[in-house]
Amino acid sequence: IDLLSVILSCRKSQTRIDSKGMDQEKNVNQSDDVHDIENEGLLDGKEIERCWSEVSDKNLSYTKPLLVKRTNTTSQIAIVGANIFGSVLGVSAGFVVGKEGPMVHTGACIANLLGQGGSRKYHLTWKWLRYFKNDRDRRDMITCGAAAGVAAAFRAPVGGVLFALEEAASWWRSALLWRTFFTTAVVAIVLRAFIQYCTTGKCGLFGEGGLIMYDVSSASATYSAPDILAVIFLGIIGGILGSIYNHFVDKVLRTYSIINDLFIFFGAVYCLGIITYGIAIPSGLFIPVILAGACYGRLVGRLFESISSLDTGLFALLGAASFLGGTMRMTVSLCIILLELTNDLLLLPLVMLVLLISKTVADNFNKGVYDQILKIKGLPYLEAHAEPYMRHLVARDVVSGPLVIFSGVEKVGNILHALRTTGHNGFPVIDEPPFSEAPELCGVVLRSHLLVLLKGKNFSMDRVVTGDDILQRFAAFDFSKAGSGKGIKLEDLDIKVEEMEMYIDLHPITNASPYTVRPPIVGILTRHDFMPEHILGLYPHINPDK
Repeated sequence: IDLLSVILSCRKSQTRIDSKGMDQEKNVNQSDDVHDIENEGLLDGKEIERCWSEVSDKNLSYTKPLLVKRTNTTSQIAIVGANIFGSVLGVSAGFVVGKEGPMVHTGACIANLLGQGGSRKYHLTWKWLRYFKNDRDRRDMITCGAAAGVAAAFRAPVGGVLFALEEAASWWRSALLWRTFFTTAVVAIVLRAFIQYCTTGKCGLFGEGGLIMYDVSSASATYSAPDILAVIFLGIIGGILGSIYNHFVDKVLRTYSIINDLFIFFGAVYCLGIITYGIAIPSGLFIPVILAGACYGRLVGRLFESISSLDTGLFALLGAASFLGGTMRMTVSLCIILLELTNDLLLLPLVMLVLLISKTVADNFNKGVYDQILKIKGLPYLEAHAEPYMRHLVARDVVSGPLVIFSGVEKVGNILHALRTTGHNGFPVIDEPPFSEAPELCGVVLRSHLLVLLKGKNFSMDRVVTGDDILQRFAAFDFSKAGSGKGIKLEDLDIKVEEMEMYIDLHPITNASPYTVRPPIVGILTRHDFMPEHILGLYPHINPDK
């Protein structure tokens, strides 16, 4: 099968929920309590040797794990508190950092906390939250939380929705649109209420300016042909400087005053913003990028002062837009955020032009800063389109193996052995004679569901199909996705020696509708297998630029 069609299916599965309501992630190598892990080596278990011989031997030559095992041991509430206080202290200390990054992270953490049913540790649990304990609703809530963070940081509710569309959500749908819109509308109402309360001067500068943070409507926005040339020049500069900024931010993340002159000020902000983003404090990129872009925008305004009728302050705004486009590589959301910040629709054509030019120029050098951070963190995020060199590959060229499978009615000892010796989050279930005329794929069973089933000890002495009667001993929410570190672990099981030889029916908890290529089953394809780093590791002779 063509590798591109498989990648498209995996791309859709990044936010798809299973139609039968089993809430299973398509990434079967990622367990609930181990976040990003690439398993390596031959793992004990059943395999289909006659099929495995068809797979290229090159697949076994790449044994270096792509992703580092990371276990989440930090409380979401602690992260929220650290973000709030760290951001306040970092900004007040004069670091070249922004507040939008921590606010987006805080909103996403609060949404994730609600999506996992609250916090038992801090006694913040409510029964109604259990209805959100599935993958799709949790992802939607995190997306809404990120949109709320942007809306609160810039007082830009529509910009928050578009930010979620361009950056936070990997698959967009109409239901998610109105949910994020409702969330940012609530943020705007709450902000307006606090601003109204603070107009008496009780909150310092918080209530100043209303929902418009940087009102530039007082400046004249009439422009002519020479102004367009200056804007194009700004866009090119923003694309080049933005790509250089991303390059140095990438290097910093991997390894680790009052200035009146605009040239020196721009250089200081540019360099300090790169260095500061690599240190361990809650920080964002928007404010440093806006500040640096406004500096060289004002310089360009002075340079074109003799032929341009635009105010130098408007050039500063356009410079900030060009630098944002060169680093973030967003267009629509940035345009709306800047318009909501400045309350000047007359600048819309120039802002659109400078964003498009800067993004186009920067895309010729490297990817956006968010894409680079995803790559550094090792997160298997698939782009909308496959790389050109993948057109020459088929599915068997990237499949990992050998395969660990279970029978439809499996021995308890075999299941425990596989769970102890692998880190896989899912296993294929194969029906064999006498339960079927020939080996047949029944579906995929999750590690978390196996642990729940083993803990219930619904075993039988004979190898027989028990059917759905086994589920009567469990509640519906026993198989829902647990919060971080709250699910059943292998150490929680107490299986006696005599029970190791007993059997358990896996059919009731098996997802019977996984994505399949064609029988027989020779391996499992996950998003990790389609990452460029993994494919180029298997085939180092491939030139990724062709």
